[in-house]
Amino acid sequence: MKKKDILEAYRWRQATKAFDADRKIKEEDMEFILETGRLSPSSFGFEPWQFVVVRREDLLQKIKDHAWGAQGQALTASHFVLILARTPKAMRYDADYIRHIVTGVQGRTEEEYAQRVKRVQEFQENDYRLLDDERVFQEWIKRQTYIPLGNMMTAAAQIEIDSCPIEGFNQEEIDELLISEGVMERGEWSLSVMVAFGYRARDFAPKTRRDFNEVVKYIG
Repeated sequence: MKKKDILEAYRWRQATKAFDADRKIKEEDMEFILETGRLSPSSFGFEPWQFVVVRREDLLQKIKDHAWGAQGQALTASHFVLILARTPKAMRYDADYIRHIVTGVQGRTEEEYAQRVKRVQEFQENDYRLLDDERVFQEWIKRQTYIPLGNMMTAAAQIEIDSCPIEGFNQEEIDELLISEGVMERGEWSLSVMVAFGYRARDFAPKTRRDFNEVVKYIG
C-alpha cells in the first residue's frame, strides 16, 4: 500500500456513532483486524490485554444499558469488541502471568527470566512507582491497550470498515456486569475500552484536524 493510500484511510476514518445494522463484516476481515491487535507492541512485550467479541444480543443490550457512550453502536455494529486490561495483581513483576509471558511465550531461560524480572521490578518500583498506587498501576496497564485499539481501527479503515472507540461508561458498574455475565474474572481483569466495527449508516463531513505545523515540533 502506498503512502497516499494509507493517509487516505486515516482521512476516511471517522468515529462512527450509528452503523448500518444490515451490513456485516466478513469473518476473514474481522480476524484480520483482530490479528493486527494481537500483533501490537506493549511495554516489555507483556500483552496485558484480551479482546472479547460480544455476539450475544442480550449482553449487548445490557452493555448498552450500562454504557452511555455505546447507545448508537452496541446494537447496530457488525462486531462489538471489549478490550480488557489485566489488573495490577496479574502484572506485578513477580506474578505468575509475567513468568508465563517471559518463559512460555517469549521462550527465555530461567536465568534470562531472573534478569528480566529484576529490571521490571526496578521499573515498577522506581521508574514509574507503580507499586505505590494501585490506580496508577491500573491506568498504566490500560494505556497499553490503546495501542492495539489504534492499530485495529487503522487496519479496519484501510479495508474500508468503520469503527468507533467507546469509553463512555461507569467503570465499576460495567466491570460488575461483565463479571456477573462470566465475561471476566474478578480481580484478574478490568474493562479498558470498547470498540465497535461495521459500516457507517450515513456519510460524514470531511475530517478536521489542527494544522501539521501546530501539532509537530522539531528540536535541533
